[in-house]
Amino acid sequence: MANITSQGLHIRVNMMSTSSLHPCLRRMLGDRGGNFGIMTAILLPVLVGAAGLAIDFSNAILSKRELQEATDAGALAAATALANGTAPTTAAAETIAKEFVSGQMANYVGTEAMNSIKAGTSVNVNASTTATSKSYKITVNTSYTIATTPFMGVLGYKTMNIGASSSTSSGTNDTKTALSMELVLDQSGSMGDNTTTCATYSGKKCKTYVTKIDALKQAADALFTALNTADPDHSLVRTGAYSYNNGLIYNTQKTQIKSMSGMAWGTATTATYVSGITASGGTDATEPMRQATLSIAKASDGSDVETQAHVAKGNRIVSRYIILMTDGEMTGNTGEWQQSFDQNVRDQCDATKTAGIKIFSVAFMAPDKGKQLLQYCASPGGNYYEAETMEKLVASFTSIAKEATKALTLLTN
Repeated sequence: MANITSQGLHIRVNMMSTSSLHPCLRRMLGDRGGNFGIMTAILLPVLVGAAGLAIDFSNAILSKRELQEATDAGALAAATALANGTAPTTAAAETIAKEFVSGQMANYVGTEAMNSIKAGTSVNVNASTTATSKSYKITVNTSYTIATTPFMGVLGYKTMNIGASSSTSSGTNDTKTALSMELVLDQSGSMGDNTTTCATYSGKKCKTYVTKIDALKQAADALFTALNTADPDHSLVRTGAYSYNNGLIYNTQKTQIKSMSGMAWGTATTATYVSGITASGGTDATEPMRQATLSIAKASDGSDVETQAHVAKGNRIVSRYIILMTDGEMTGNTGEWQQSFDQNVRDQCDATKTAGIKIFSVAFMAPDKGKQLLQYCASPGGNYYEAETMEKLVASFTSIAKEATKALTLLTN
């Protein structure tokens, strides 16, 4: 008999000799085969929990990445909205950020998790203002819980918490990017031809069609309207125009170019000039492109007329544009395409781009050689336009105006 003490419990055990037991009972008591079952019972919860941990860890990494992308999108959206004025207040920016986070996570989670995300998202907007600029720092924090697999439940973990944080900055600067734009417009004889747009009807039959020259004037009006909308005070935009047929049109003494309007603030002077052009003659854009380039190119020392005019208005950054438009091919006054004239225009377009001037080109119901020339002349990046109708021509000029005026307010992100 022996006394065994364990954690304060005293157990009295009668010990007897196994030799007095039945042989079958003695073999059973000596068998150690049950150890595997005991060890399995002990280790099975640990093994199951480890398997669950691997699965849930993978799920957590995926959920973390999705949530991080959502908070990144939310912070960027809020910053952009504040910088471009879409969000007039910080409260509006906070709402935008939260909507972006929840909207993006809606692709991955259910309703219950969505409610948790909305409740767990916080947005902090810090605004800093100086005399000339305003900057914003946006921080988005969010978290939610995900349910674990039943395997992890064995270890007592029913849920896991997933969190993410993003921070970004943006700002607006009161420095304006102004622009100077010259229009180089075809007024050759073919511009007197009709378009497919009807001007007046007699019953259901078209009585008169809009001519190309009139379509051009409507397109120019759309351009001027868009420029005026972007610069209502006429303190940022300067425009001018050259029109051409087989070159520039001079007075009878050959001492003054008649087919031009000088550069002026706003669009009124240029609009008045364009409204009066008429169609006649051949086609050669070389000299008008050269003159337009000389008119707005920037001098290395800043002594050019356009730079000085803008400086007087406080404009330190000036973008320079030329719109080159034709409905034909370079024929001069011969009536047939001339390779030498075509090449001269190409060379001048190269010189214009080298001078830092961006060229928009518009082919209006033009033949293939005219289209090929204007495709060559356009500055890279989708600045070539092709119009086969008056409506498309108007849309092209409007699009050019919108593209040019994007830079009127300098935005830093």
